[in-house]
Amino acid sequence: MRRIAFFDLDGTLCNSHGNVLPTSIEAIRKFRHEGNLAFICTGRSKPEILDNILSIGFDGVIGAGGGFITINNELVFHQTLDKEIVFSMIEYFKENDIGYYIESNDGLFGSDNYVRKIQEEIQKIATREGRSFEELNQQLTWFYELVNQYDSHKIDYSNINKISFINNTVPYEVIKKKFGATCHLYHGTVSLFGPESGEIAVKGVDKERAVMQVLELLKIEKEAAIAFGDGDNDLAMFEAVGYKVAMGNGTEKLKKMADEITDTADNNGIATSFERGNWIK
Repeated sequence: MRRIAFFDLDGTLCNSHGNVLPTSIEAIRKFRHEGNLAFICTGRSKPEILDNILSIGFDGVIGAGGGFITINNELVFHQTLDKEIVFSMIEYFKENDIGYYIESNDGLFGSDNYVRKIQEEIQKIATREGRSFEELNQQLTWFYELVNQYDSHKIDYSNINKISFINNTVPYEVIKKKFGATCHLYHGTVSLFGPESGEIAVKGVDKERAVMQVLELLKIEKEAAIAFGDGDNDLAMFEAVGYKVAMGNGTEKLKKMADEITDTADNNGIATSFERGNWIK
């Protein structure tokens, strides 16, 4: 039976340093070589899915938490936020000193304060856990550099996938209440952004619907689909597949829903699961 596997990125395919382990690369390539399919299924938008990840080799991408789908590099689905809602969010964030970055398939566009807000949260973590601020901040160097690339680019506000916000001034639930009627809100998956941060996407768009669309387009049964994830935003992805693998570093809620709990993203969790399931030879 031909199988299809969906991989979340942060905390799943990418380890705590943002890298993909060689064992994961080898496992995915063997899996595809044996006639199976592999898809990225991430909250990241297109500019954040870096070439070193794509070079592993994938048959498609579900990005922006289900906001767009490509199959064999062809865009088959794309839904964006209403422009007026985007403007109202930006105004609210400015009024409340909330950092944010706008995500589109054209680029990532950070607010004037987004680095400061991230570093405020990193400092809290460093102080609380007795860790080095510099080492923690270093983990996001690639991200700062990526956003900087689009500093001079013009934003097309009619083509926005979602907005991620970095917040320590307003309770998350207050923001959810303000925009939750018209948008899909969920806690952010980057722990360095702090517990009150989150992401705002198109209402009705999530990983479950996107995975189901892919399975329907490719005429693959749910039972042949495998998903790897680590966060609560992967719960929806789990609903759409026949076999669910939670990373050892995953949330307790996700682990309870999983068919299998593999090792962590830092310790060969993906390769271990592939071998355990006899999905590669």
